[in-house]
Amino acid sequence: MSIISASDLAVEFGATTLLRDVTFTVDAGERWGIVGRNGAGKTTLFRLLAGTLEPVRGTIARQAGLRIAMLDQYRDFGDANTVWEAAAQGYRGVMELERSLQRQGERLAELGDAVTQEDLERYGHDQERFAHQGGYEFHARVDKVLQGLGFDAEDAKTREVAGLSGGERGRVGLAAQLAAPADLVLLDEPTNHLDLETIDWLKQYLGEFGETVIVISHDRAFLDDAVDHILHVSAATTTSYRGGYSAFVTQRAERELAQARAAAQQRKVIAKEEEYIRRNLAGRMSAQAKGRRAKLSRLPRLSPPPGEADAMVLQLAIAERGGDQVLVADKVTVGVGGRTLIRNFSSVARRGDVIALVGPNGAGKTTLLATLLGARAPVSGESRLGSAVTAEWFRQDLAQVPSSRSIYDCIADLRPEWGRGPIQNHLGCFGFSGDDVLRSTSVLSGGERARTALALMTLGKANLLVLDEPTNHLDVESIEALEDAIEEYDGTVILVSHDRAFLRELSTRVWAFDGDRLEDYGGPFIEWEAHAADRAKRRAAIRQREEAAARAAARDGARQVASGKRDQENAARAARRIAEDKEATVHRLEARIEELEIVLADPAMYDGSADAAKRAGLLDRELKEARRSLDAALASWTEAVEALG
Repeated sequence: MSIISASDLAVEFGATTLLRDVTFTVDAGERWGIVGRNGAGKTTLFRLLAGTLEPVRGTIARQAGLRIAMLDQYRDFGDANTVWEAAAQGYRGVMELERSLQRQGERLAELGDAVTQEDLERYGHDQERFAHQGGYEFHARVDKVLQGLGFDAEDAKTREVAGLSGGERGRVGLAAQLAAPADLVLLDEPTNHLDLETIDWLKQYLGEFGETVIVISHDRAFLDDAVDHILHVSAATTTSYRGGYSAFVTQRAERELAQARAAAQQRKVIAKEEEYIRRNLAGRMSAQAKGRRAKLSRLPRLSPPPGEADAMVLQLAIAERGGDQVLVADKVTVGVGGRTLIRNFSSVARRGDVIALVGPNGAGKTTLLATLLGARAPVSGESRLGSAVTAEWFRQDLAQVPSSRSIYDCIADLRPEWGRGPIQNHLGCFGFSGDDVLRSTSVLSGGERARTALALMTLGKANLLVLDEPTNHLDVESIEALEDAIEEYDGTVILVSHDRAFLRELSTRVWAFDGDRLEDYGGPFIEWEAHAADRAKRRAAIRQREEAAARAAARDGARQVASGKRDQENAARAARRIAEDKEATVHRLEARIEELEIVLADPAMYDGSADAAKRAGLLDRELKEARRSLDAALASWTEAVEALG
């Protein structure tokens, strides 16, 4: 069943047509990925779907009552003080209703027999609303999403939003969007600022999600695993494809080839017809020639597939070869604020290596890069560059791009001997043309700043490139251009990225964080993935064996205690009976709580009658009392079990 569809949409800004003839339909439960060049109109398309922008032509049909969650809604955390409150902001109304029900329940208890029919009906109606809006499930949902995105759910209830970093705020906004009650979720580059493990969790979560998802992403591996349709935005219009990113690439190539062949065949037919008309227009076959000319004038012309304008063309050259040992780390220990991030790391980066540096967010990847390049001192050990080695560092925060300078001046400052022509040609390779080169860096988008950083980096002709998340703001075509350039590069590359496809394509070695150790894996990233998965399985098996051994030891200890000295046997037997009775009480309370939760979550419970409302109120009070009793029973059981030891 369709939940949203676009028909012949067009968006224009002045004389510029950004989108035209946009038509597609999204059915419930489908997961769509939107791809295209930066500036092609992907985010504008999101605004159209969300209803924050109206098309100049065409229509958007939405399912009645469709709830849409878009990240812009969750960037402002409002009056939320804690991380948990910020992640749960989609349930503000439910939380207020929960507090109201608590106040009503307390008031009903105080009134006793003096309670009115109106009080009971209001309480029953609000309980029905609470259940219908997910009141009994949203706490678990928010906890699950926060945990998956790298936050401790319990800590999030006290951790203040004000102390979050920019990347953490982005993850909290994503958590709020994923946890919010919605039928359609619009995700704009959700994998930015996520590490590899968290991206894997996000793919799994979206697969289990149930809601319909439309995602803008440049992460090809993510799109392969997470979506079942691709919408390609190109040449001011869109084309839809079934399958993930790899299927899209194949289908697009086949479609463009068929389109090119059809256009070429039509050109041949038209040329043949025009030749016939030219030869016979004035002769005895004039009538037939005129008829063919009229028919030809009505023939719709096929166009070849449009090319991508302003595609980045990148070449990475080196000024000199440099030594075979490019970078040497000797027992390097890296720490920040008394915390040790990396301990005793030793390795040698050699000429021609492409080293993938991988690890969770906060592990210390950027700090390690700064230490290896000499921008900060190690706690101990030594790092040095090899003979005749020069390094260029592409920083994740793009701090290497001068502020409040024109793009043109950024290049001219480094190449004062170049004239306007060479500077324009150089910037043209990175998608900047005409007056674009005069724009200030202070107003550039993330993608434009990244391309400017690459344009600056290539001027250095370094034989060591250190690239910290270079794909974060690039579109897929630019990422592929960077891939091609690195494959042709004669120097050494140390690469930090969360883009699995990028790492699989390029890396020849892997430096992988494992706690405060850095593993030096001698094979490519794709082999390391299998190695890491096997290691994780082995460690999980070891943990399971250790836990089983601990349980067995605990049981043995319990048996030894139970069979203690003869003069303590009677006391021990009595203690066991007490512990067993208390355990039975815990089980009985747990079963009753489960029964009550099922009954209270049943919509049939709320038929609008006063009797139903009164019964719901009594059951709700019983549930709260049972939970308090369970807490007390658990504490009592724990004391009884400890008394056995």
